[in-house]
Amino acid sequence: MKTMIVGAGKLGAKLAEFFVAENIDVTVMDSNTKVLERLNEHLDVLTVVANGIDIRMMRELGIEEYDLLVGTTENDETNTLICTLAKKLGCKQTIARIRNPEYMQQIDFIKAELGIDHIVNPDLATAIAMEKYLLKSYSFYTDEFASGKVQMVDFNVNDNDKFVGMRIMDLEGLESLLITAISRDGSLIIPNGSTEIIRGDIIHVIGQSKEVENISKRLGEDFKTKMIRSAMILGGGNVGYYLAQRLERNKIQVTLVEEDKKRCQELSELLDNVLIIHGDGTDIHLLEEENLSGMDAFVGVTGFDEANLLMALMAKQSGVRKTVAKISRSNYIKIIDRLKIDAAINPVYITASSILKYIRGGKVVSVSLLLGGNAEVTEIIIDKDLPCIGKKLMDLSLPKGIIIGAVVRDNDVIIPKGDTELKANDRIVVFCLSENLSGLKMFFKPKKGGLLGELWNRNKSAGKPADS
Repeated sequence: MKTMIVGAGKLGAKLAEFFVAENIDVTVMDSNTKVLERLNEHLDVLTVVANGIDIRMMRELGIEEYDLLVGTTENDETNTLICTLAKKLGCKQTIARIRNPEYMQQIDFIKAELGIDHIVNPDLATAIAMEKYLLKSYSFYTDEFASGKVQMVDFNVNDNDKFVGMRIMDLEGLESLLITAISRDGSLIIPNGSTEIIRGDIIHVIGQSKEVENISKRLGEDFKTKMIRSAMILGGGNVGYYLAQRLERNKIQVTLVEEDKKRCQELSELLDNVLIIHGDGTDIHLLEEENLSGMDAFVGVTGFDEANLLMALMAKQSGVRKTVAKISRSNYIKIIDRLKIDAAINPVYITASSILKYIRGGKVVSVSLLLGGNAEVTEIIIDKDLPCIGKKLMDLSLPKGIIIGAVVRDNDVIIPKGDTELKANDRIVVFCLSENLSGLKMFFKPKKGGLLGELWNRNKSAGKPADS
């Protein structure tokens, strides 16, 4: 499969990294030589210094031989034009990053008339992820699979004596849950039964959704909280706008703080029932005057990771129950777990997850990137042609970095063991280290050639992914 990425910013670079891990032939185009040089230092990709709308260069590169082009420049209009030109020149499929709220109201028209197969909006996707977390009654962060029947939960054991110093095999009451990974001092551990849990570990657990509530009982702490009724948002950009709009629809009282006066005026016209405050959101005295301590939730969504993290931390210290920060720099991932904020959400990983799901197509239902992109959770529908059907998990010899965390069969959730057999049409939730992605494809590839790789074959006949 040949893919071209136009725009080597954070999203473009991360997509190139993921594509290379899946053995996809990647070309990255950008007009910034230094950015491409940095990319070449750690990735085996073809880099081209050029403008994405240069038709001559597109033809020289043989764009008609490419299966996919992804437009990830900072400009919506440029991404749209690049995708349209590429499609006209013979590229089989195109994906555009578009963030402007006005364009999102015309998304179907844009796709149909301009030849764009898929559109991703990082700002909207980030706001939706934040909304889902804020509206849940749990203080820890969860991700849902199998239409909500299965959840993956991340929480810090701190110094809880029911976990610290215990081997996983000795933990009681976790029969219906599976610890898939442990984050420890910025490193990722794939545990076995003899792995000992130490103070400050973040454990990543997959299990049936109804068992999530029992986790807090086993920890001896109450992780269940009241539904939020008020929220303060720091930052009035697209993410702040989308989130305020969605929370407002859920009858939540929203206060939004924005430093740019002109933007405040624009937001006041767009958001009817949101209190817009013009001021410096990093001024704790201003936030206290606006009743920060009385808020149920605080969300930092400015363009500065440091401000988002710092103010979310200060909000937590002021007694706010749920605090969330938007972060874009992957090098902050390792320190997030040590802070006392509840969730840090990265638009790059959310967007990359959407794109990975699209290009894999077929029976891949969802993809969630975890732990700075070092792992992912994928939901797959088992095809009838898979050679693993009827075999026990113990007989599949899966690599250590691939863990089947749950099997959904006829609406029942099964936490699998070694003697669990896979059947046709099972939905499986798989935890996989990025380094084992090629192994995941090998184990779940039909005899006739390609569950996760259906797009490779379909592109040859100019087809389209079934779930698109």
